[in-house]
Amino acid sequence: MPTTQPPSPSSQPVPPLTLHLDPVVELDDDLLFELCHRNPDLRMERTAEGELSIMSPTGSKASFRNAEIVAQLRNWARKDGKGLVFDSNGGFLLPNGAMRAPDAAWVERSQLQGVTDEQRERFLPLCPAFVIELRSSSDALLPIQAKVEEYLANGARLGWLIDPKERRVHVYCPGAAVEILEDPASVSGDPELPDFALDLKVVWAPGW
Repeated sequence: MPTTQPPSPSSQPVPPLTLHLDPVVELDDDLLFELCHRNPDLRMERTAEGELSIMSPTGSKASFRNAEIVAQLRNWARKDGKGLVFDSNGGFLLPNGAMRAPDAAWVERSQLQGVTDEQRERFLPLCPAFVIELRSSSDALLPIQAKVEEYLANGARLGWLIDPKERRVHVYCPGAAVEILEDPASVSGDPELPDFALDLKVVWAPGW
């Protein structure tokens, strides 16, 4: 009788570990920052309900892809001059109470008016104007979709969910249906990010 090989563990979505803290611990912004600072090997986020999500580091291919995405966005932002780019280590305190760390984010300089030097050393109290979430091989799709939708509900003007596994880009804009691009060679940020186009060739095929 033929035997069925079990799927590779790396092919199975691994949900983040969720800690339900309320009412035992109130994880305020300062405590959350200190917790993340003292555990740099873990990626942590706080949901709008006050739960703590702990995610393991990504695989090397996902890390390489994300570095390429951030580099392209940063190169455009330097020429454009109207905003700043943040990588996946940057946390943002959203208006709904969540703390999220998108894989790549662009913040307009005008959003930083009134942000103190102390706040700049911690999580920024704002929602980026543009966010990118990159799906890794261990990520389930629905939770990432929910995160991008949360960004838009909190003020983002454009969001991309990049899915190398399916070679799709989900484009989110306020008040519009999600647009799904099938195996695009690039994706444009116009009009929110004028003249920015993300080249996806290396993202689809890292080459190693």
